[in-house]
Amino acid sequence: MRRQFDAEGYLKARKKRTLVTAAIIAVMVPLVMAVVIWVDRTADKAKNWNSVYLALSLFIIIGTIVPFFMVFEKRKPKAREVVMVAMMSALTVTGNFAAHIVGFGVFQPGTALVMIAGISLGPEAGFLVGATARFFINFFAGQGPWTPWQMVCWGILGFLAGLIFNKVDIDKIKSRNFQIVAGPLVCIAVSIVAAYLSFLLFGKEEDTFFGWRLYLFGAVGLIIGLLIQRKRLPVDDITLSVFGFFSTFIIYGGIMNIATMVMASAIPASGVGLDWKSLKILYISGVPYDAMHGIATAFFLFLFGDRVIRKVERAKIKYGMYR
Repeated sequence: MRRQFDAEGYLKARKKRTLVTAAIIAVMVPLVMAVVIWVDRTADKAKNWNSVYLALSLFIIIGTIVPFFMVFEKRKPKAREVVMVAMMSALTVTGNFAAHIVGFGVFQPGTALVMIAGISLGPEAGFLVGATARFFINFFAGQGPWTPWQMVCWGILGFLAGLIFNKVDIDKIKSRNFQIVAGPLVCIAVSIVAAYLSFLLFGKEEDTFFGWRLYLFGAVGLIIGLLIQRKRLPVDDITLSVFGFFSTFIIYGGIMNIATMVMASAIPASGVGLDWKSLKILYISGVPYDAMHGIATAFFLFLFGDRVIRKVERAKIKYGMYR
């Protein structure tokens, strides 16, 4: 006799693991980043510190595995559920590797696929796929002190996508529903206008608008817009693309520019220090790269996002992965 599915218990377990993942992001990840910074500042350049960064990267992966398996605390995990996560990780690695071989540069599908994993498999799985995929991608792209930072950035994007998007009754959702993203877009637009006014009123002669203000005010606008929206966003090509561009530009770009400052400051010849002046320069120089990264993410989400999510959802229903 088949045991009845405990929907209430499943929802409680899912909420519990989401809270645990959020706690890991808020507590464990900053501690790991602090260790990375300490290693960068105290490292003997004659030694090979890649093993330290690899250990930190593995620590991040282990930490993200824990909340994912919390959903199985009252039952044995099905191989198909683990395989789906492994498949999305492998697809992300393969997609980025193919783009790297072809020479597309930053125009790669990896970030979009991480977000798709979070939406399809849940925020915890999104973080796990993002961190794991970035770890393995860097075996051909290059391991180094940037690896833990990139893992965390991808993981956060996958986690947020899983929290923000609603994939229930996916076939009934009207595609290209622009109205649902109007609120967040208006908030971001208002924030950018506020950033420009701040530049006009308080900016110095040597300053430029295209710098840290875009990231800071954009992040504030994104957060306010999502709070005002309240309801979870639907899965359609327009909504996915808009979220993909702004989250990639603001979150990934914002964090990785700080990471660049930290890593470059450990090299005396770079002339970069752990100070506001260096960070402002990096934010200015990072705008073109981050904008192209965001455009690439939006492009792949627009073309394949909702289609891939539909396929994953149907596979989950077919193989009973909701139970």
